Amino acid sequence: MTSLRLSLAGLAALLLTSCMVGPNYSKPSVSTPVAYKESPPAGEGWKVAQPGDQTSRGKWWEIFGDPQLNALEEQVTLGNQDLKAAEARFRQARAMIGFARASEFPTISTGGSVSSVRRSANAPFLTSNSNVGKTGDFVLSFDLNYELDLWGRIRRTVTAAREEAQATAADLQTVQLSLQAELALDYFELRSADAQQRLLDETVKAFTDTLQLTVNRFQGGAAPKSDVAQAQTQLDTTLVQATDIGVQRAQLEHAIAILIGQPPAAFSLPPAPLNLQPPPIPVGLPSELLERRPDIAAAERRVAEANEQIGIAQAAYYPTVSLGAVAGFEGTSPANWLNWPSLLWSVGMSMSQTLFDAGRRRASSEAALANYDALVAGYRQTTLTAFQQVEDNLAALRVLAQETDQQQHAVTAAQEFLELATNRYKGGVDTYLQVLTAQTIALANERNAIDILRRRIDASVLLIKAIGGGWQVADLPSVAQTRRAPDS
Repeated sequence: MTSLRLSLAGLAALLLTSCMVGPNYSKPSVSTPVAYKESPPAGEGWKVAQPGDQTSRGKWWEIFGDPQLNALEEQVTLGNQDLKAAEARFRQARAMIGFARASEFPTISTGGSVSSVRRSANAPFLTSNSNVGKTGDFVLSFDLNYELDLWGRIRRTVTAAREEAQATAADLQTVQLSLQAELALDYFELRSADAQQRLLDETVKAFTDTLQLTVNRFQGGAAPKSDVAQAQTQLDTTLVQATDIGVQRAQLEHAIAILIGQPPAAFSLPPAPLNLQPPPIPVGLPSELLERRPDIAAAERRVAEANEQIGIAQAAYYPTVSLGAVAGFEGTSPANWLNWPSLLWSVGMSMSQTLFDAGRRRASSEAALANYDALVAGYRQTTLTAFQQVEDNLAALRVLAQETDQQQHAVTAAQEFLELATNRYKGGVDTYLQVLTAQTIALANERNAIDILRRRIDASVLLIKAIGGGWQVADLPSVAQTRRAPDS
């Protein structure tokens, strides 16, 4: 009992003097502008976010007011395989927390053995009158091993696992946001193709009427054969353009099917031309972007994890102290195996210290420091890229808003030119070349107007993605949540 008391006293002394080696974590600093350079005036696709503004929180795509898009976005969460893979990686990271935490507790094992041994009468070092016979050995033991976390290696390993789980949770949100934005972009691209298709179909009808006009004038002797040829060429060229839209639309429809987890053959969307305006988007301040981007949060959590790895590497310079205990029964036969006199036990501590490793620990520590520096640089680069993406799309919305007004004037002027040219051709004042030129200009301007609207909607989607889609760092799983079972 005296030895047991001494062992317990030594254990208490070690626990009281234990400490954490390695640096404490401090979030890396990031240069953050006071305001966005490209912030346009309110009402041009942007507005200052208010403290209670929830417009882009959660189901941010509902801001566009398209029921078909809303239904498709819901299917991304349920059917997309990339998202399921990211969710599985998060569950894996959370399970690794339990693996790391297991080292905080003793490992208890049990074992039993039964053996019977007969010694040889001719064994060396036995005298002629030595007792030779059979002996039995029946053992049932319980072993306990426990590493004392004196230098914080185990605690830092658990913390690193939790930070990796939080980073993986942010990765999951990044994948989800990217897939949702990609679906919205493909959807609006498809609706833009539908708008182009409707315009070209209407133009084909108009050009067919014009062709008939030239035929009538030719047959009446009021126009040359060349007018008919030019009108036919214009019609055929437009038919080719209308048919070619089908390729783009089919590819976009296939892409949407894959995003929602369906084979392309089982999915179709009825035509519905793009007919909406970019909604006002609450952007907020640059300082808020660090709390709203899941990829920034993931990068920051991995910096914190790398900081723990430095402490783990430094802990290798210190001794490893373990507590061991064995208790059980040992007898010579089943009759006396589990009797009280057959009880055995032992308890004690062991310490090991590496004296020479040819620089292995130093190299490991230097590698951990270098990895930390690399992740800090990656975190800062991620924030710079985020600022750039917001600025790019704010600039796009600002410039495209101006282009929309300019293009609308051009469309109106081109339609007036076409009407005048057609009337003058009917009256025999101008040649058909004027009509042909006016038709080409009008069609090009109307198609460009549709394309500018598409680009504005795309910039709106990308801006929402750039500001995190309403996500917040507070949405990361807490320490308590990471302790739950992966399927809870």
